[in-house]
Parts: sequence; structure tokens; C-alpha cells
Amino acid sequence: MSTFKIPSIPPTTNKSIRFPNDLIEAVEVSIRGKNCTFSAFVVEAVRVALANLEEDEESQT
Repeated sequence: MSTFKIPSIPPTTNKSIRFPNDLIEAVEVSIRGKNCTFSAFVVEAVRVALANLEEDEESQT
């Protein structure tokens, strides 16, 4: 049986970035009715993109 550990929230930094309006709308439509914020969606999308880039670089070597 696993031991429960209270998760720690990683430190964050506020960054202001500009999104095209159509992209904002598409994200908002995608997360509507789900337990997800715009920021959480963007953070996960960036994580997946970085992982994909890393995989691509590894496969090219």
C-alpha cells in the first residue's frame, strides 16, 4: 500500500503572453465544463510540446 503524501505546489512565476483571439476561444471551448483552467491547459500543452521536442531530438541522434 502506498503512503499518502501531501503534494507540494511547485513555485510559479507570472508571465504575460499574448495569444491570438481565435486560439483563446478554442482553448476556452475545449475546457468548458471541465475541471481545468486556461493556465493549467497551457502549462500541460507546453509540457507535452517540450517532451515531443526532446523525443524528436533523441530520435535524430
